[in-house]
Amino acid sequence: MMLSACSMKEERITERERMVHNQIERRGIREPSILDAMRIIPRHNFVPHEWQALAYDDNPLPIGFEQTISQPFIVAYMTRMLGVNKSSTILEIGTGCGYQTAVLSVLAKEVYSIEIISGLCTLAKNNLNQQFYDNIHLKCGDGYEGWPKAAPFDGIIVTAAPGHIPGPLKEQLAIGGRLVIPVGKVNQELIVITRTPGGFQEKKDIGVRFVPMTGQAEH
Repeated sequence: MMLSACSMKEERITERERMVHNQIERRGIREPSILDAMRIIPRHNFVPHEWQALAYDDNPLPIGFEQTISQPFIVAYMTRMLGVNKSSTILEIGTGCGYQTAVLSVLAKEVYSIEIISGLCTLAKNNLNQQFYDNIHLKCGDGYEGWPKAAPFDGIIVTAAPGHIPGPLKEQLAIGGRLVIPVGKVNQELIVITRTPGGFQEKKDIGVRFVPMTGQAEH
């Protein structure tokens, strides 16, 4: 992953430092690689201009198309649950504005990301191209079936909530890989699924609130 020089020097570094310290470290996430990624990525560049003043607050924000960018803590938390490292190939379902994608690109070897809303897909491409990310593969479409040609994945992260866990995503995990996914319609739980040589281990984690997953997941 490579960033333009201007993005590393831009003016809101102090706000990101405050965000990382107050919202992430104080809640128990202390992995240096994740904290550094959250410090590097300019979150305000991924939200509409009218919301940029609130970009480093402890809240999700609208990004258009009735979708949101997750609050910084949830981005960091789900990233930690993936167990991503520099040798990881990651699949993201729900690119949104591209912020979570960018965070993953700092940490992983390759990131594949799918966005079902065409307008958001275009927005994410523009956001990511402006920052010169070079290890992200983005396509528009329904993420329910995953990205079979790029599988297996060391981690799969889903940023919209289906009512059930898509089978194709589980099958595209590498042995030892993790699927991190919010599940539920009204009351949602973050679920972490690990693929083992003998099958799949499922762990229910924290309560969350995400927009519904659309497309095949609705059937």
